[in-house]
Amino acid sequence: MRSLRSLGLLALYVGAQAVALILAFPFKTAGLSSTSNPNSPTNPLLIIVVIVVAPLVILYVARWRGGLATLRGLILVGIAASLDITLQASFSLVLPAATWMNPLGFGQVLDYSIPLSSGVAVGLFLILLMDPQWYVVDLVGFIAGGSLIALLGISFGILPALILLSALAVYDFIAVYRTKHMISLADAVVEMKLPILLVMPAAPGYDYSRQSSFQAQRNRPSEEREAMFMGLGDIVIPGTLVVSAFVWLPATGLLPGIGGNLVVALGAMAGSLVGYAFLMRLVSQGNAQAGLPLLNGGAIAGYVLSYLLVFHSLTLGISLNF
Repeated sequence: MRSLRSLGLLALYVGAQAVALILAFPFKTAGLSSTSNPNSPTNPLLIIVVIVVAPLVILYVARWRGGLATLRGLILVGIAASLDITLQASFSLVLPAATWMNPLGFGQVLDYSIPLSSGVAVGLFLILLMDPQWYVVDLVGFIAGGSLIALLGISFGILPALILLSALAVYDFIAVYRTKHMISLADAVVEMKLPILLVMPAAPGYDYSRQSSFQAQRNRPSEEREAMFMGLGDIVIPGTLVVSAFVWLPATGLLPGIGGNLVVALGAMAGSLVGYAFLMRLVSQGNAQAGLPLLNGGAIAGYVLSYLLVFHSLTLGISLNF
């Protein structure tokens, strides 16, 4: 049963990164990049600071009476707003193009993606607010994760992506094995039922809305635990390098329809999957594990190896541009 749960998380892991690869160039064309200079090595600093500070803020607010409930509502609003933006960009790829309407002499634009994305975002927000079952949490996490990977990948060139992965791998190691505040954060996130912690239960009928604390789950023998958990960041961060390679490396043709950029991107993904396999072996021992050291390390190793094989250059595609 544990192997089925790890395969379920693997499907979310690979699926979100595959979706990000599909969305990357359309998002780039739509101008959704968050940076004007994707090769600046300072680009990841804000993301790193947010990831370091946010858990401390959540743990501090968790001490207040009603603090988690208030914080949960605010985070859900933020997630819904970000889903609205990214879903609109995604839906615009498949829906009819926006058309000009001219009722009563007033020019207006009819864009089908706007009401559809807003409706989906509001609907998911209300479901998460009222009945956050595991499959809804995973669905929202999957959508948000795929979109966020694409956004980070088009915003960060190769060097910033490598800096991001390296720095957060070190931070995750410290936060899980040294300060251990990331474990306390997981307990708070389970209580808030937020889609920043993906859930894979042992049985489909698992009621996540009545889930006991993460700490209570960890105190059980691994074979008796009702679900496995994986942080959304464990999918998003290594996926950033995958998309960055796909977007920013030359599309040198290797085979018809297959460019060198795609091969290296898939090489980075394959490396992270090797790290995933080692991570699941450690998780099976029953203790909480830091995912990013293995996942990011595997992605970086896969990137380096595949880049050398494809482009035969020691530059690794790094471009310095301050």
